[in-house]
Amino acid sequence: MSPTGASSRFWRLEGSRPLFYKEILRFWKVSFQTVGAPVLTAVLYLLIFGHVLEDHVQVYDRLSYTSFLIPGLVMMSVLQNAFANTSSSLIQSKITGNLVFLLVTPLSPLAWYVAYVGASMVRGLVVGLGVLLVTVWFDPPAFAAPAWILVFGLAGSALMGSLGLIAGLWAEKFDQMAAFQNFIVMPMTFLAGVFYSVQSLPPFWQAASHLNPFFYMVDGFRHGFFGVSDVSPWLSLGVVLGAFVLVAAAALRLLHTGYKLRH
Repeated sequence: MSPTGASSRFWRLEGSRPLFYKEILRFWKVSFQTVGAPVLTAVLYLLIFGHVLEDHVQVYDRLSYTSFLIPGLVMMSVLQNAFANTSSSLIQSKITGNLVFLLVTPLSPLAWYVAYVGASMVRGLVVGLGVLLVTVWFDPPAFAAPAWILVFGLAGSALMGSLGLIAGLWAEKFDQMAAFQNFIVMPMTFLAGVFYSVQSLPPFWQAASHLNPFFYMVDGFRHGFFGVSDVSPWLSLGVVLGAFVLVAAAALRLLHTGYKLRH
């Protein structure tokens, strides 16, 4: 195949819709586990942390701690579930051996990417919406800038779906996937300002938090609710989009080379 032909095949999207639909059905058939359980977990976080810290923590001078906490829990749920969808799908396909049925199709790397990451975005946003609808009864949040909520919800879920794709390609067994999630995704999520404002941290830890791209996803998302944040939402958007471009490019490169797909 000529270089021009190979390049044109890379950008083809034919076949992405059935794969996207299959990935949606995959998590929706077990929605009690993939949607209901994360919503329940977020509510438990809200009940415990809100009850314990409501009268002891004040943020942004005018917000209750519960109001501050809700957007963080919503975004945390979006990020973790977007990552889990692509990573779990690929590792399960590898271990069960049904990945071969995708490898024999003429799907381009871009079609793979769009289908897997698109489905992960749907799952992340559905879980986030579920968390928001349940927690709104505790303390109805304001919606100061809804556009920022949508932008960071989409960008954050796309970034984490892409990262989950890389993790799923890299891992060869469930232990490796669990290590990736427990030692990278989980700590970076919890240290992203979900439960606290980074302005309350000592200078060293404030600086460390600003090196965490997850912080900018949470902080920009929270800005959409209250109109205030620890850093400018434009800075957060720049960091998140920059991180997304890098992670997406790496994921597409791995798909293009067939990294750990053809063994």
